Amino acid sequence: MSAEKATGRFRRMLDRLSSSQEDLESEELREDAQASGCMRISECDDRQMVRVAGTLRTVTLRPRAGVPALEAELFDGTALLDVVWLGRRSIVGIEPGRRMTAYGRISMSHGRRVLFNPRYELRPLGQE
Repeated sequence: MSAEKATGRFRRMLDRLSSSQEDLESEELREDAQASGCMRISECDDRQMVRVAGTLRTVTLRPRAGVPALEAELFDGTALLDVVWLGRRSIVGIEPGRRMTAYGRISMSHGRRVLFNPRYELRPLGQE
């Protein structure tokens, strides 16, 4: 093994040991999204059709203009995306900690990226 390879492995091991749990989870999410061919949330622009993947951080019921709306924060290791299902009070499987892939058109609302009524796929339990 070359000295350069050994130094690289040693450096990566030290980086992992000195990183916080949140940093390690963010790195894992970025790698997972990239491997599945998804865009990074931080690179998504307004009115763009996207396919993104990440972990649901929060799920809340928050009415919008008197209509029930289920809102979730999707995090992919680079940025947050608000995912909103209008007219829904709950969706089976949509819960904090669950990984999912979402498809739709991004919009910007109050400086935050939002995805309304997306198509989505939940990752099987046990693969989180």
